[in-house]
Amino acid sequence: MKKVVPALLVLLGSLALSACGPSIYETYAYGKEYDPRKHEYVIGVTDVISIQVYKSPDLSLGGATVRPDGVVTIPLVGDVVVAGKTPSQVREDLKKRFSEFVKEATVNVTVAGFNSYRFIVSGQVNKSGSFSQKYYVTISEAVAMAGGPNKFAGDQIVIYRADKEGHIREIPVSFKAIMGGKRPDMDVAIVPGDSVVVQ
Repeated sequence: MKKVVPALLVLLGSLALSACGPSIYETYAYGKEYDPRKHEYVIGVTDVISIQVYKSPDLSLGGATVRPDGVVTIPLVGDVVVAGKTPSQVREDLKKRFSEFVKEATVNVTVAGFNSYRFIVSGQVNKSGSFSQKYYVTISEAVAMAGGPNKFAGDQIVIYRADKEGHIREIPVSFKAIMGGKRPDMDVAIVPGDSVVVQ
């Protein structure tokens, strides 16, 4: 027993020190998270796009829904991948594709229907499920759409977000710190495909 007590004291001491250290919330760089509100819109599956080619109505496309494979079919040109690209990127791609039909084509690409902005809210909320919106929302707004935290909810919320390679990472936030106004930087914008879990 004499050998066990010192070891136990060392363990308790290390736990106490770790408890005094900075929390995960204090060390996480929330300001570096991607904010879609500050960038050009990225076209996604089920969005509706419109393509106008100046003085070439046969090349124009009025209201095409992006297919599950991320493609739209354009007259004379064929299938064009648009999902994951901005309207500006699609416009430049189409200029090259249209060059064999029209010299110096003037192309305009607009998003007529914003349907791909979807995310999941689950865990200790009153109405979990998949949600969509016509404008970008933050964590606090997403949780409110799910009816708010239920009586079993704790303080932590975790956002599971996929990067471009498909790897999932976690973004931990404190709901009380957000709602109390202490950490507005934690109330990051939700990006399409996020999964928000209230713990």
